[in-house]
Amino acid sequence: MLKIVIFASGRGSNLQAILNAINSSNKKVVISGVVSNNKDCGAFEIARNNNISAYLVSDSRQEGFFTYDELSRIFVKENIDLIVLAGFLKKIPDDFVEFYENKIINIHPALLPSFGGKGMYGIKVHQAVLNSSAMVSGATVHFVNKVYDDGLIIAQESVDIANCVSADEIAERVLKIEHKLLPRVIDWFADGKISINKNRVRIAN
Repeated sequence: MLKIVIFASGRGSNLQAILNAINSSNKKVVISGVVSNNKDCGAFEIARNNNISAYLVSDSRQEGFFTYDELSRIFVKENIDLIVLAGFLKKIPDDFVEFYENKIINIHPALLPSFGGKGMYGIKVHQAVLNSSAMVSGATVHFVNKVYDDGLIIAQESVDIANCVSADEIAERVLKIEHKLLPRVIDWFADGKISINKNRVRIAN
């Protein structure tokens, strides 16, 4: 059983896509928790509706919030195998990343290494893609390291945006790709198909 935790800051559409994929397949994946920096996020409502533990997180001690150190202790006790950033808009602290090396993945709404880095999230990414006159965009799932959007790429999928006239239109097309790509990558982890060899991610057949 692959035990995962989802980090999200917004409405939680990727979380819902992962839940849908788990419920419609025989994959041995369980979501053990949802973490957010935003107490009013839609992801928490999804967690409550599915009896999933929810944790508010902050870089500093605040009433009602967990620190990353506290979350680490909980995750160790719960034997968490994989942490999935699905629209989480805060940078993960370096010591947390080190502790979970190659066990944290993120989905980015563009084809990295283009249109990534600090400040590149949400509609800002899609506006930058539109302004660049690119004809394709897509989504990237990658390992998380200490640098924004810099970790090894696990999988990418592209989508034609040649006739898109707004960032919102690009966002809508890319989100559909995200909802397919992220559950697929989680399936690969559940099946033990992912390995790293000479700075490249390999997916076993």
